[in-house]
Amino acid sequence: MKFPIAIKPSPYSNLIATLCNLLLVYVVYMVCRIAYVWENWDLFHEGWHALSTSELLRGGLRFDTSAIVYTNAIYILLMLLPLHIKERNWWHSMTKTLFIIVNSIGLTANLIDAVYSRYTGRRTTFSFFSEFSHEDNLGGIVGAELANHWYLLLLGLLLVAALILCYTKPSGRMSNDRLGLYYAAQSLSLCIAIPLCICGMRGGATKAIRPITLSNANQYVNQPAEAAIVLNTPFSIIRTIGKTSFASPSYFSKGQMNALYTPVHCASSDRPFKHRNVVILIVESFGREYIGAYNRHLENGQYKGYTPFIDSLIAQSLTFTHTFANGRKSIDGMPSILSSIPMFVEPFFLTPYSLNNVGGLAHELSKQGYNSAFFHGAENGSMGFQAFARATGFDAYYGRTEYNAASRFDGDKDFDGTWAIWDEPFLQFYALKMTELQQPFITAVFTASSHHPYVVPQEYQSQFPEEGIAIHKCIRYTDQALRKFFATASQQPWYDSTIFVLTSDHTNLSDHDEFRTSIGVYAAPILFFDPSGQLPRGCYEGVAQQIDIMPTLLNLLGHNHGYVAFGKDLLDSNTSPHWAVNYNNGIYQWVQDSLLLQYDGQTTLSLYNYEADPLLRHNLLHSSAHTTQLHDMEQQLKAVIQSYMERMTSNQLLYDTATDSTACCKTTHKE
Repeated sequence: MKFPIAIKPSPYSNLIATLCNLLLVYVVYMVCRIAYVWENWDLFHEGWHALSTSELLRGGLRFDTSAIVYTNAIYILLMLLPLHIKERNWWHSMTKTLFIIVNSIGLTANLIDAVYSRYTGRRTTFSFFSEFSHEDNLGGIVGAELANHWYLLLLGLLLVAALILCYTKPSGRMSNDRLGLYYAAQSLSLCIAIPLCICGMRGGATKAIRPITLSNANQYVNQPAEAAIVLNTPFSIIRTIGKTSFASPSYFSKGQMNALYTPVHCASSDRPFKHRNVVILIVESFGREYIGAYNRHLENGQYKGYTPFIDSLIAQSLTFTHTFANGRKSIDGMPSILSSIPMFVEPFFLTPYSLNNVGGLAHELSKQGYNSAFFHGAENGSMGFQAFARATGFDAYYGRTEYNAASRFDGDKDFDGTWAIWDEPFLQFYALKMTELQQPFITAVFTASSHHPYVVPQEYQSQFPEEGIAIHKCIRYTDQALRKFFATASQQPWYDSTIFVLTSDHTNLSDHDEFRTSIGVYAAPILFFDPSGQLPRGCYEGVAQQIDIMPTLLNLLGHNHGYVAFGKDLLDSNTSPHWAVNYNNGIYQWVQDSLLLQYDGQTTLSLYNYEADPLLRHNLLHSSAHTTQLHDMEQQLKAVIQSYMERMTSNQLLYDTATDSTACCKTTHKE
């Protein structure tokens, strides 16, 4: 066979060449999907035996068709236009160049996502470009990943070579006596191709089919995390361009919704306010899996974890057996922890509703005369944290700029070369800077070292060598940094008057199957530490989530103003049962007691006992034993979704005296 492949002149040569080239793209996309699964096998292997190969293939072809037609629409048009000029060599060269460029970008996006999506739990969407628009260190990160995943780079080059070598083009020109047949054939081909392309983009031809979206991938898989196998990255990006993230459903009337759930926490004047400091440590990627104190059951009771200091701190703190993050990204963690706003559909940061009037802990405690400051050792403005901190009421922001200006710290020496100041020196800066603040204060710090590219300072490389998976040595380093932070903080005058909260922004790499499931990937620590001993201590049986931190702290302090928070007070004995909610690849997940419910916005898909069945192998949806509880969980989840969407779209994230105080008088606050 000669390369490139040529089709002999005929009235349908352009159509045949176009179909051959699109078939080539299908093969490339399927190879990329195989590479995706292979690269992420540890995330999928547990449920692979239950997946239907035919369903995966059918679903993959459906989404690949949409992406391929979207990205090759101009190419298809140029190849099928009923113009005789397109038989010239320069036209063929132009269309081939367009074909190679467009599909090389598509396959590159798929292969890059084979690495990146293991950290996010989903295919990349258009919001990625907003998320990292202010980062100037991506070149170094991409370069490091190319070195680490050289085999994917090699595969990408081979696939691009295949696109070039196996490209099929018509050759020669039609004789003048056959031009009539030529134009008729080309016009007919174009007329047939247009509706077929529209159907391909939409994902089907029937009137009942709406244009497919990311959530449609769940109909081909058993778990939300597996939807990434069926999807492809070009489709995920294209289908999220300019899309409205939030649409308010109409599950209930306003009265019914508020009777089931309201995020309004009513004012209470029957308790004194305690002017205690609040310190919130948001520790990068510090999944609950890494902490031995939470996982005594792992490895036949022999598991020690990688956080000896946090283990000792938990023994003196208040926490719960099942603690969860509300998102999978750093930009999900900030709103959840500091403003009690979970991540539904898209990160709040990246939606138009980020311009809403937003409250949070700093905003509420400013009403009690608190000073506030947010600390993050990266470049000022990184990840949009500075803007969010300011919008939610923080008075001051301390980033790498302020660290570099501090005379006792060496910003150049302490920079990790990629993201931010190393955790140990930055947490020391944080502890000492708080001593300069007037009490009472609320502060939050976002650490950075337990993160890709998974390195520790040179002086600690022998103390924290490679072990287990790449992140483990970073977890040990950050655990030590936290130990030294508390040692310094305990010598400060504000220490005994402070309530500490420690959590993570999200989870990260895992080496235990139960933390790779659709709910296990959200398992993040949440603990409250009070040096004065006024808080109860111990690990209590129950469910807690990041959005519970704000209402728990405010009610613990005796806050006597009404406010909006989507979480609940973990210390309120009237709040029963405790629950957690998150959004995973188009599926809402509702955790209550030992049950996990998965709901796609219209239909409940599954119900699991995640305590007895941590690998989520047994769907209890049709079990009569859980009928009543299932109904109650569905109703509660729908009310939370509807309340969230209505408040987002109507800019009601702050307590409104006129409407919310009336609601407080009329309803009993139910969680």
